[in-house]
Amino acid sequence: MDLFEWQAKELFAKYGVPTTRQVVVTSVDEVRPAVEELGGGPVMVKAQVKTGGRGKAGGVKFAPSADDAVEKAGAILGMDIKGHEVRTLLISQAADIGTEYYFSFLLDRGSRNYLAMCSAEGGMEIEELAVERPDALARVPIDPVEGVSATKAMEIASAGNIPEEVRDRAAAVIEQLWRVFVGEEATLVEVNPLVRTPDDEILALDGKVTLDDNAAFRHEAVHDAYRDVSSTDPLEVRAKELHLNYVKLDGEVGIIGNGAGLVRSTLDVVAYAGESFGGVRPANFLDIGGGASAEVMANGLDVIMSDPSVRSVFVNVFGGITSCDAVANGIVQALSLLEGRGEQVTRPLVVRLDGNNAEEGRRILTEAAHPMVEQVDTMDGAAQRAAELASVGGAA
Repeated sequence: MDLFEWQAKELFAKYGVPTTRQVVVTSVDEVRPAVEELGGGPVMVKAQVKTGGRGKAGGVKFAPSADDAVEKAGAILGMDIKGHEVRTLLISQAADIGTEYYFSFLLDRGSRNYLAMCSAEGGMEIEELAVERPDALARVPIDPVEGVSATKAMEIASAGNIPEEVRDRAAAVIEQLWRVFVGEEATLVEVNPLVRTPDDEILALDGKVTLDDNAAFRHEAVHDAYRDVSSTDPLEVRAKELHLNYVKLDGEVGIIGNGAGLVRSTLDVVAYAGESFGGVRPANFLDIGGGASAEVMANGLDVIMSDPSVRSVFVNVFGGITSCDAVANGIVQALSLLEGRGEQVTRPLVVRLDGNNAEEGRRILTEAAHPMVEQVDTMDGAAQRAAELASVGGAA
């Protein structure tokens, strides 16, 4: 989960990382009180979007006074930055900048290790620096067991050519950022710029943090507080509340499968079959996992059927630990549950069962004889049929 800058800086403050005071606002009317709370100015008015290039796009402005901050905020709110609409602003104390440095901790998936990156040349051109002068950006591997001690932090600051006069202070901040990284189980903690003031203070003026969703159960308070649902598809929000592994896509065939690998394969075969029917595509990714209880199946069908673009549903199950008869019973009970809630199933379900106890599962569905359920023996054949039904609006 990517955090907004204001959220990252809140985490920094929690771990003692020196930064500037801030107030978050969502309207121009809130700007003047925010500036007054921060001492009357000067302040920075900063767009809060989860993308880079805000400064170059005009989304970060210096405001010497409250009046100027109100004017700048009015221009930034509603701005489009790389497809992200600015709905929130960060009003933060302006700092006197002497020199800008760059620092980050990240999970290096290539080497399966942690990595620290540091440079005495930070700022908006860091991406160009990494390409044009890679030697200016130090890359220091971090042993996940040993972590970052004071000695290691000094090694990182030295490798990044941080000047000796402030190297010890920079190293102290690096240690604090490491505590953020491991304490919150992040995959990225980045500060650009890490600033040296004329008084030789080291401040984190910006922050970018990515939290590992796989560790969310250990940090529920932080993840729940910082999760942004305003830009998330409502169906994905609803599915998450129901503990479903669901991703919304732009298509017409709803997909339910057991196992991520099988579901990904199902997306491919549906997309391929859909080429014969005017470009019909999968409408979602939904993995019900190893179990297919009536409740899980009902919730999955409910979410998929709530998508107005869905014209047919393909249930593709390969029975392994969970047998196909249990899946079939789950489908029958799920349809009954939905109809019991007053939610009529009006779009066809194409079901393919294979593997453990498949014959019994097919028999259960045949005897149930639900008018909207159709069985096809093969994965390719079922994908073809689901695409065909979707191409004619659910009836063929």
